[in-house]
Amino acid sequence: MGVRDLVYRLYERRLEKKLSPDQIPRHVGVIVDGNRRWARAMGLRDVSHGHQKGADKISELLEWCREAGVEIVTVWLLSNDNLSRAKEELDPLMEIIEDTVRGLVAGGWRVNPMGALDLLPDRTARILKDAKEVTSRRPGLIVNVAVGYGGRREIADAVRSLLQEHASKGASIEDIVEVLDVEHIAEHLYTRGLPDPDLLIRTSGEQRLSGFLLWQSAHSEFYFCEAYWPDFRRVDFLRALRAYAARHRRYGN
Repeated sequence: MGVRDLVYRLYERRLEKKLSPDQIPRHVGVIVDGNRRWARAMGLRDVSHGHQKGADKISELLEWCREAGVEIVTVWLLSNDNLSRAKEELDPLMEIIEDTVRGLVAGGWRVNPMGALDLLPDRTARILKDAKEVTSRRPGLIVNVAVGYGGRREIADAVRSLLQEHASKGASIEDIVEVLDVEHIAEHLYTRGLPDPDLLIRTSGEQRLSGFLLWQSAHSEFYFCEAYWPDFRRVDFLRALRAYAARHRRYGN
């Protein structure tokens, strides 16, 4: 172990000691940003190497979360806007996502896909649906895998689903208007049944959500990290937890 690694290890332990179990976020959302820029910074012409490096980091993140006591992790792998990327980049990226999901299943995680799966290639959508079915009864940490996800699309889908549900019962528009409220819409989100995220992390230095969990993040704490996602370290994760623990959550007050 080099001197630098030793220093980081000692710093990690110092951060861990300062974290109280009752200050750990229950639900953490992560925007895994910077894979392409990491590849270019490394001098790699094929950005799929960056996507693969980023995918490899996900299993590390989940282990860190489990060790810390986090119960739910939502990882944004691909937005619905990204589906318009050039085929020569999108096809390898889909294969990486498919392999990543298979790895999560094999690794014993409980996988819950979220996003507009109907916009994805049939094979990718099938792998995501199968992962949910196979792992739905597993105990422990829940991994929400956001693929083909967009916050505006999620809200539109939720309202559409709510309207269809009530219409199937013979309700009129007037009837629906009478019962339409925040709780009813929330029951039709991709994350229905789960608590909203307490902490949202974005890597690569960008300080915006880009539509990630628009509805659910109303009271979330945000943490922006300068490192590209493939370079995100456990010490960065612990810093995010420390920052979260230091904040006084006001819930809009």
